[in-house]
Amino acid sequence: MKLLRILAAIFLPPLGVFLTLGVSQALIINVGLTLLGIVPGSIHALWIVLKSYEHEAAERKTYENAVE
Repeated sequence: MKLLRILAAIFLPPLGVFLTLGVSQALIINVGLTLLGIVPGSIHALWIVLKSYEHEAAERKTYENAVE
């Protein structure tokens, strides 16, 4: 699923954001950026997707530390 989100963020930026966050303010921002050009939309989408994975990893680590 991670590869799919990253590829979607590069080639169809709003789809990558939608798969990551669903319908949200970030999706609306990304649609606007994509209308301005594929490059700003892709950069924003990649940032959203990668930050999401970073946040999930931090939560997982916190949970593992709390369980121990």
